[in-house]
Formats: sequence, C-alpha cells, structure tokens
Amino acid sequence: MTTRVLLVDDHTVVRSGLKTMLDAEPDLEIVGQADGLNSGWRALVSLDPDVLVCDVTMADGSGIDLCRKARGDFPGLGIVVLTMHGDDDTLFAVLDAGASSLVLKSAGLDDVLAAVRQAASSPDVFSAAGLGAAMRRRANDDRPRLTPRETEVLQLLKDGLSIHQVSRRLYLSESTVKTHVAKLYDKLGATNRAQVVMNAVRLKLIPTD
Repeated sequence: MTTRVLLVDDHTVVRSGLKTMLDAEPDLEIVGQADGLNSGWRALVSLDPDVLVCDVTMADGSGIDLCRKARGDFPGLGIVVLTMHGDDDTLFAVLDAGASSLVLKSAGLDDVLAAVRQAASSPDVFSAAGLGAAMRRRANDDRPRLTPRETEVLQLLKDGLSIHQVSRRLYLSESTVKTHVAKLYDKLGATNRAQVVMNAVRLKLIPTD
C-alpha cells in the first residue's frame, strides 16, 4: 500500500530534495507540493493525502497553524513537521498543535522516512528526538506556562502589532485576541503591553531578536 504525501515548504530546494528522497521509496508517493499556508491548505483539501510534511516558518505564517487546522479537520491525517528549530518551545507547540512527529532538517534520511511512515500508521502518536529530555526540563521549569497560541500573540505584540493586526495575522476574532492578551497580563503580572513584553523577555519566554 502506497502512502500519499503532501509537501508544504516555502523553499523550492527543500521541497525538491524531499520529493527526490521520498519518491525513491516504493511505498511513498508525493501527490502534491505547496509553498505556503494558504496554498498548502487548498492542496490538502483537494488532494486528501495520507501524510502532510510541512515546515514551521513560512512567508505567509506559521506551519503550526496549518497543523492545528489540519488536525481539527482531518483527524486521521499523519502530520510531520520538518524544521530547523530544535528548541523546546517549538517542540511543545508542534505537539500541542496535533502533529504526529517533529524532525529537524539536519536529521538523516532514515529519520525522515521513519517519521513519515510512523505518521501514516499512527497519526495520533507523537514522536520527536529529545522529547523525554524536553519533558523533564519543562517539569523543572517554574516560569509561567503559556499556551502555544498565547506565545504567538505575545511575539506579535513584541513585534509591535495592534490587536487588529494580530487578529488578522492569526485568523482570530479581535475579542479572542483580547482574551489571550488579558490572560498574558495575568500570567506575567503586567498591566500594559510594554510590561508584558518586558516580563516575557526577562523570563526568556520569547526571543529577544
């Protein structure tokens, strides 16, 4: 039985390399490619693949949002996130979005193939290198716990976006964004945007650059 795979990455060279590698496997078939979130979603709906392989950072948004929406609408879909970001925050955001696996772009071919096959057979079982160590670090971390969505909102606030702009960027209503902001203020003991960003940076909840 052939596993049908959709590739979503905004780097043509990456997609081409993945296609060459995966098409060489007799049990895998690349049925489509896309270079962003919107085109990726359209391809996902029209092609109905068995496995989605996507990047995290793309020109028109975060692949984590695509994962979350795909998991909600296609519960049996295998989702492999292939990224160069190996930090704990990315790992847990991918896990919380419902992905089946996270693989670093620096990983070997065997790791990528194993992740695709595992995602096809067990889409609701998450795997990632270093997951156990990340879980232990999280258990010993006494900083405020932010949800992946709260982290996204916080980063956009740091970048200077208004509530309206955040709602458009994340495809959320303004009232929902305001709710996330209120929770951020509460968790970080802040009363305004500057303070919430300053506290988040001090606690290393978001990057400084």
